[in-house]
Amino acid sequence: MMTTPSNSTDTEPKKRFIAGAVCPACETIDTIRMWEVDGVPHRDCVKCGYGDTLNADGNSIPNELVTRVNVSALKKPKETTGQALQFFPNPKLKK
Repeated sequence: MMTTPSNSTDTEPKKRFIAGAVCPACETIDTIRMWEVDGVPHRDCVKCGYGDTLNADGNSIPNELVTRVNVSALKKPKETTGQALQFFPNPKLKK
């Protein structure tokens, strides 16, 4: 009896191991696999889980790290009410 292969490969891209490639995170050889989604190349490491996207030149596109600058820019600042201050000269100081 013959079985036909399932069509599950149609929805998921075919991932290929890259011979001799070194993982940028864990520096292990032959654990990197690559695939394309909509013409954009992706890669990941099967050992440590590192993954990134590549640009047209084959360079890694860095993900922006979460910092207080880019996170606080997304939040709306709290609205505060202003208070008027009046300064009086110090009578003990000589001019």
